[in-house]
Order: sequence, then C-alpha cells, then structure tokens
Amino acid sequence: MSDVAEAVCYNEEVICLTVRLRPDESIESLLRRFTKSVNSGGVLKTYRRKRWFISKGEQRRMDQKRGIRRARQQQRRAQRIVGRQRQGARR
Repeated sequence: MSDVAEAVCYNEEVICLTVRLRPDESIESLLRRFTKSVNSGGVLKTYRRKRWFISKGEQRRMDQKRGIRRARQQQRRAQRIVGRQRQGARR
C-alpha cells in the first residue's frame, strides 16, 4: 500500500496530512483527494498567515478592522431583509 503524506512544520506547530492509496485507484484521484484535504485542512491558510511576522499590535488592528467590516456587512444584510419584509407588506 502506498502513502502520500505531507508534514509541514511551523515553529512549534506540525500539520500532518496523510492520504492512502485505495485499491484500483489512480494516482490522479489520489492527488485530487490529497489536494482537497490540504484545502479543507487549512494548511495553505496557515502557511500564508505565517509567512511574515506580524506583531501583536498589528494583529489586533487587523482583527479590529475585520470585526468592523463584519459588523457593517451584517447591518447591510439586516437592512436588506427589513426592506424585503416592507415590500412584502405593501403587496
């Protein structure tokens, strides 16, 4: 049985993904499953996030901006829902 494995090490964090070759499975489908597991496992997201050092203060500012943006989006969605309800009441 053949294995395709990926272990990525960041500082003290190790991410290990393993995909086993199934009977009568082609290499293409094995790689497809491996790619899906990498994407769903968040390996690339973690890698991209840890490429550069981000200070705690900068991370806090980024998180605050992200929170403000999320709140605005939720507010817009709520206004859209209220607008639809009003249109439905007029009919």
